[in-house]
Amino acid sequence: METTEQPQAQTAQGPVAGRTRRGAHRFSGIPYAASPTGELRFAPPQAPEPWEGVRDARRSGPAAPQLPGEGLTNRIPVDWDEDCLTLNIVTPAVDDQQRPVYVWIHGGAYLHGQGAVPWYDGTSFALTSDIVVVTINYRLGALGFCNLGPHFPQDPHLASAGLNGTLDQIAALRWVKENIANFGGDPGRITIGGESAGAFSVCNLMASPQTDGLFHQAIAQSGAAHHIHPPEDGTAIAGELLAELGHPTAQELRTLPVLDILEAQQRVIENDHNRAQGVDAFYPVWGSAALPEPPADLLAQGAAADVALLLGTNQDEMALWGITGLNEQQAERYVERMVDDPENLLAVYRQRLGHLAPGWLACAISTDWVFRIPAIRLADHRDSHQATTFMYQFSWDSHALDGLLGASHALEIPFTFNTLDRPGVSDFLGDVERPDALAQAMHQAWGAFITTGNPSTETLGTWPTYTPEDRHVMEFDNQHTLLRDPEPQERELWQHLR
Repeated sequence: METTEQPQAQTAQGPVAGRTRRGAHRFSGIPYAASPTGELRFAPPQAPEPWEGVRDARRSGPAAPQLPGEGLTNRIPVDWDEDCLTLNIVTPAVDDQQRPVYVWIHGGAYLHGQGAVPWYDGTSFALTSDIVVVTINYRLGALGFCNLGPHFPQDPHLASAGLNGTLDQIAALRWVKENIANFGGDPGRITIGGESAGAFSVCNLMASPQTDGLFHQAIAQSGAAHHIHPPEDGTAIAGELLAELGHPTAQELRTLPVLDILEAQQRVIENDHNRAQGVDAFYPVWGSAALPEPPADLLAQGAAADVALLLGTNQDEMALWGITGLNEQQAERYVERMVDDPENLLAVYRQRLGHLAPGWLACAISTDWVFRIPAIRLADHRDSHQATTFMYQFSWDSHALDGLLGASHALEIPFTFNTLDRPGVSDFLGDVERPDALAQAMHQAWGAFITTGNPSTETLGTWPTYTPEDRHVMEFDNQHTLLRDPEPQERELWQHLR
């Protein structure tokens, strides 16, 4: 319930006035960078403009420009605007108590989403764990991740265009570092987190040489460090977009209607069916100062070894895209697109899953290929640098869509935020008694990690770190279970595959 109290806080750009709801103070739609419009379209983020008087921060800002998708989590159109670089804060109090801070980066394949999604409401973290939660918007699609620089070498403002969405995230973290103490947070205890493209972003930020001191811990849900384009691929994709737009000049690019750009990017996506390992057309491009090498390589070399990481995947990630409904012939063709010699792969998985329908076999293989194996490889690389990593697996099965979702991609999000009562979640869970006990167990573990760097709780007991020797994984299902090296045959098989 919202009260009449209107909390205020100071920022470097001027004071803001928020609102109090459900017992927590909320400040929404605060600009962390200048509007990326006009001459700043496709340019790196610039400092936000100051304002006079007290800024109204009671409503979230618009999402980044995006077209609706076809999935459970992105099919509803959202209010968007190119002037989108804002963030939202939920805090227990506006004081000087120096609370831990959680900065959440939304997913959505770098094409959809926003920080104001009700599933990401930080109220429970604020009230039960005394944590300040920040959610952000950043540029998506071609506006955030199109490697235009090589096509316009004489225009320095376009040089960063393949990584502008990541630079937006860095700008947001710099704003948080500078201002969060005025909202009751501790700039020396910042945890970044995200799911899917948000988790890919977390790993990119961990790898970046431009983020030192901006955060101290990280949470990557269903995403590791392999989902990014090399410069040559990013340049080719940018060429496809320019062709769809009629080969505009750099200045014409800055004045085109934004909807024209969104529709052209969609045509590029639909024309391509060969992207590798879940890397779609408008993903970040490495090769600039913020990511001079592939993030997986930078992390393997020891980047962010001093950052504790909570990392994990869902048991049936790829079920979100309808794979579990494939017949035997479709499932085999699907697997053949992943590896050159699929027979041995199929044989190993059939040993464990042969009693299941072919679609579930394809789901298990593709889930490992896109999500679980990259996460394991990241954890293994970090161990060689004595970095602290905790691993989880989410295995609770949804009852929606006649059970075809299983423990699908994105299902764990409202469990970690303890937001099972928010709009749309019940559709994802299905007709089942709401699993509040599981949500509370996960939420407490996430809160413990954000607060102390260790997700162990009284409910879970001791949660050991992940090492190649023990491979401890905390499984979240109707019961929580500490696993040791789950599915070792499959894991070992992938060591010899891409």
